Amino acid sequence: MTRKLFGTDGIRGLANAHPMTAEIAMKVGMAAGRIFTRGEHRHRVVIGKDTRLSGYMVESALVAGFTSVGMDVFLFGPLPTPAVAMLTRSLRADLGVMISASHNAYTDNGIKLFGPDGHKLSDAREQQIENLMANGLEKGLAPSPKIGRAKRIDDAQSRYIELVKGTFPRNLRLDGLRIVVDCAHGAAYKVAPAVLWELGADTVAIGVDPNGANINLDCGSTAPEAMCKKVREVRADFGIALDGDADRLVMADEHGRIIDGDQVLALIARSWAKTERLKGGGVVGTVMSNAGLERYLATLNLKLARAQVGDRYVIEEMKGGGYNVGGEQSGHIILSDFCTTGDGLIAALQVLAVIAKEGKPASAACHLFEPLPQILQNVRFRKGAPLDDPQVKSRIESCRAKLNGNGRILVRKSGTEPVIRIMAEGDDEKLIQAIVNDIASAIEEAAA
Repeated sequence: MTRKLFGTDGIRGLANAHPMTAEIAMKVGMAAGRIFTRGEHRHRVVIGKDTRLSGYMVESALVAGFTSVGMDVFLFGPLPTPAVAMLTRSLRADLGVMISASHNAYTDNGIKLFGPDGHKLSDAREQQIENLMANGLEKGLAPSPKIGRAKRIDDAQSRYIELVKGTFPRNLRLDGLRIVVDCAHGAAYKVAPAVLWELGADTVAIGVDPNGANINLDCGSTAPEAMCKKVREVRADFGIALDGDADRLVMADEHGRIIDGDQVLALIARSWAKTERLKGGGVVGTVMSNAGLERYLATLNLKLARAQVGDRYVIEEMKGGGYNVGGEQSGHIILSDFCTTGDGLIAALQVLAVIAKEGKPASAACHLFEPLPQILQNVRFRKGAPLDDPQVKSRIESCRAKLNGNGRILVRKSGTEPVIRIMAEGDDEKLIQAIVNDIASAIEEAAA
């Protein structure tokens, strides 16, 4: 069966519209709670969220669902997605939940689920939850004396701060570095500045005034211009821009020049290979990873394994190939020595560790290869399946023929929003741009 509610990163959509309604959230809690009830112990679920207005509604509905099947609920409040994954294991919870739509606008929201091992649920588990939501939820209701309880965990943020600081080398400090951190008015608005300051940095924090409606608004990793501008304005040494739930990041050097996920993978791979910490003989990227990264890794006798887009698929490839470093160009960086999912703050600390150790400016330390021209374009559509249109298929194949093997084309439907993502890459930038324009026009015609 095909999943109808879950996409590549949980359930996501416009808040208070299907599938992101209070009713669906309550049913998710009831179904997931039943599936993850194992044995006779008192079962517990932990729930974190970002700063969206709709988070209150979704949280309350989830609490109702989980407690109705007898699970106790621990509420963290605003906390990054990777913190929920970490604390699911730390608190020996049976399930972890993050309420967030990541980098989307505040009008959207989402539900991400983590198993007791801190890993996101498999497609099969998500299908099992959907099946149970559709059939027989009333059979699993707890008897009145066994209804679950809910309580706030006041020290969740401090627990996560200590866990993150523990990933930074003990013999290093960030003293003398001025760092701008843009928290996107999101889940990390308290913890990210605290971590950097406690490690010694002169911290300049922006995007730390959430009001329920400004998450990701002209800030954060999807709009890093604000961070880059502040880096130049305060003459900072480094800039970090997180997204709404802080599981990914974009960085900038002292000139405000962007450092993307591919450059981060290259830097960590080189650093960890030198100290023999790198496992698997390389790193895991995705089909979107720039060919320049692949060429650079080859000079170090390291390989780039490519997975589907989505951090869960990167993690699956990491597990299968014995890798401990993986990530996406967009800034999801997974370091399995430390965490089970992407963590923007931990990834930033690994980059900062190299800068602190080598004593080089970020402009010299973090731009390790020249990326091939790569052009990305999103085409929004309202209904239908434009990629199934014969004219679109024909246009894509015609464009591939034009490349004649000297580049790549990737056209895919987003798993989190109604857009078709087009990527073309190659040595000839003019040809690449023409190909993207050509494919976009065909999709727009088909979607009209």
